[in-house]
Amino acid sequence: MYCRFKSIVILIFLFIVIVGCSEQNKTIKLTQDSVILAFGDSLTKGTGGTVNKSYPNILQTTLGITVINEGIPGETSSKGLQRLDKTLKLTTPSLVILCHGGNDILKGLSKEKLEHNLAQMIELIQSYGAEVMLVGVPKPSINLSTLPLYERLASQYMLVSDLKSLPDLLKQRSMKSDSVHLNDKGYRQLALNLAAKIQII
Repeated sequence: MYCRFKSIVILIFLFIVIVGCSEQNKTIKLTQDSVILAFGDSLTKGTGGTVNKSYPNILQTTLGITVINEGIPGETSSKGLQRLDKTLKLTTPSLVILCHGGNDILKGLSKEKLEHNLAQMIELIQSYGAEVMLVGVPKPSINLSTLPLYERLASQYMLVSDLKSLPDLLKQRSMKSDSVHLNDKGYRQLALNLAAKIQII
């Protein structure tokens, strides 16, 4: 009986891993008329890089479609949730790249509240008929890794996600301007990583 229970648990775990991996490897299909909304904080705005070298700018050039930069430095997820509805109404995107939560983490705010706010954002975006690509944000530490809550949300809502780029890039001195922001080279690589998950048809 115990062995059978253990086997079921292992199978469920493998299923979750496979689903999670497949969503990370999946691509989002857009058309030339599609609009992408990049929604977030300073990492979206491009803090640490030069003007017009943010990842949304590079992504727009790379894909050849409109990418709107709605990054506000210093914004917490609570503030982001408050402005999201109006932003969606004004921009009517086909895809929202959601990269939020860094300021919650830096300020030591509740991770449970952050997860709740991100879930609310995802559901709001989906209610407008847009797709969501979730970008995982790491907690500053020696061994950077994305907070588990991003992986849970990506799995729960079956999102195409990028949970590795930011921690991987912020580990490299040549890719960052400080401990939490990328430089021009880092933002370019982030844009290329995200572009690889988007197919223009």
